[in-house]
Amino acid sequence: MAAEAGSSDGMVKHLLLARFKEEVTPERLDGLIRRYAALVDAVPSMKAFHWGTDVSIENMHQGFTHVFESTFESTEGVKEYIEHPAHVEYANELLPLMEKVLIIDYKPAAGKA
Repeated sequence: MAAEAGSSDGMVKHLLLARFKEEVTPERLDGLIRRYAALVDAVPSMKAFHWGTDVSIENMHQGFTHVFESTFESTEGVKEYIEHPAHVEYANELLPLMEKVLIIDYKPAAGKA
């Protein structure tokens, strides 16, 4: 399995967990999310985008309030996304508005080990 994780082939999920700074208004946040979703049309390697807010009753969110999930066909696709001018411009606007951020990429695996 470890070899699969290092392979560039196969679907990759790009997760961004965030807590925004208090000065980010709901209107500004709505615009930011719409622009994030629009990257699917701007960046060919980005195949899907989903987002949501924390609804867990376990209270283990460590302060993160928002989750953003992007889907790519490969790790090479993630690299293309990160380097794409539309993403670079957007990230330069988004990241300074975050109080806390965690980004992780992973390859989804079936439920069996």
